[in-house]
Amino acid sequence: MTLAHSPSAASTTSRRIEAVIFDWAGTLVDFGSLAPTQIFVDAFASFGITVTLAQARGPMGLSKREHIRQLLAVPEIAAQWRDKSGADANDHDIDAIYERFMPMQIAKVGDYSQPIAGAAEVLDSLREQRIKVGSCSGYPRRVMDVLLPLAARDRIVPDHVVAGDELAAGGRPGPYMALANVIALGIGDVRCCVKVDDTTPGIEEGRRAGMWTVGLSLSGNETGQTVEALAALDDAARAQCRETAATRLYDSGAHYVIDSVAHLPRALADIARRLSEGQLP
Repeated sequence: MTLAHSPSAASTTSRRIEAVIFDWAGTLVDFGSLAPTQIFVDAFASFGITVTLAQARGPMGLSKREHIRQLLAVPEIAAQWRDKSGADANDHDIDAIYERFMPMQIAKVGDYSQPIAGAAEVLDSLREQRIKVGSCSGYPRRVMDVLLPLAARDRIVPDHVVAGDELAAGGRPGPYMALANVIALGIGDVRCCVKVDDTTPGIEEGRRAGMWTVGLSLSGNETGQTVEALAALDDAARAQCRETAATRLYDSGAHYVIDSVAHLPRALADIARRLSEGQLP
């Protein structure tokens, strides 16, 4: 595991990991972060606008309304909208796409609620170590209300959940959802928290909140492959996917990058060691 930055030393060696705050799609559930991506493509298509899967993945990690705003700013997509409507997209258009997107996302999120291998075991291990489990998502609360009970059947039950539309301050890449977890969980030091995410805005969120950050290279948005598609790649192609994703995640500020949540215990052990030695993120 390669470090992006060398942290400063602390004056005390008594710190320990207090909480781990997870993203959802591509991190705990939905290997490849497929559910939101295809729905963006479908929602825009319903307005006669073609959005590629690669374009749809670009702003992943933002709140869904902001994601739509960012897509409408992509030159190729903006040009299509002008051709269709005769004007640039405005807030009313963003609202219209968002309202079209929401029922489609609610209807489909359950199809992608399967946990990523190792996620439940990692959450169990954290609780055994008395480490609190937070979470936040770009999904709105209406989507999370569908996803949460389905995930709970598979033992994916964080101690706290913040949805992407719940905070007046906004979402990623700002620190607000991560810090809302800190407050709700009663954490005493943000520097003893770890943010785990598969998107660059999610890593930025953790860094801005003053936390350790762990990026996921193969299970989430940066690679965007199903388990089966990834397994079908030869070693060289899979290594290229890993390297490309890791570069983007490190560039956004990740302290560590691992393949998936199943590999998190090793990264956490290293963070715990560094905290015990007085290092800070």
